[in-house]
Amino acid sequence: MNEIEPEPAAAATLFGERIDLARRFTEALARHGEERGLIGPLEPARIWSRHVLNSAIVAPLFSGRVGDVGSGAGLPGLVLAIARPDVSWVLIEPMERRTAWLTEQVEALGLDNVEVVRSRGEDWAGAGSLDAVTARAVSALRTLIPFTAPLVRDGGELILLKGASAQKEIDAAAKQIRAYRLTDVRVETVGAGLLDEPTRVVRARVRA
Repeated sequence: MNEIEPEPAAAATLFGERIDLARRFTEALARHGEERGLIGPLEPARIWSRHVLNSAIVAPLFSGRVGDVGSGAGLPGLVLAIARPDVSWVLIEPMERRTAWLTEQVEALGLDNVEVVRSRGEDWAGAGSLDAVTARAVSALRTLIPFTAPLVRDGGELILLKGASAQKEIDAAAKQIRAYRLTDVRVETVGAGLLDEPTRVVRARVRA
């Protein structure tokens, strides 16, 4: 296994008194993620900066009950659950080996604010019940909107982690944005000045 990236100074700032939980999760993912098909072989060397802090920086944007669709390795869902114990998280993931990992980590870290659900987003029984939905590295926005927007209550939000092409994805998803009645669709950049590479977030309000 490649060497694990040293913990950046920003980690303690973002996680505060829960930094030890973040360290335990990051260590576990770096050491076991490749063998379990969760991350690639190059990721341990950038596990903090590229993945954990990239997820944690958006924690202040959430409240209430939030779904993470396609939670995978727990990025961003488990990271956010560590950073925000006051928020209830529903990690929605269709693959059994990934839900097994998520469940193991929830138990190992003692997270009492997380529910792990084995389901595709479009098949989950809780449609329309969430205050917000997030996703990271799942698919293009035009594909993502149809199976995330229906999960959110009227007036709730999509808060989706995206890359440098976020605005282009919004432009390409104009049809889906209209069809699912999204308003105030915008790109926000979070973490400038704290992280080496800020996180881009597509935010949108959902109307029933």
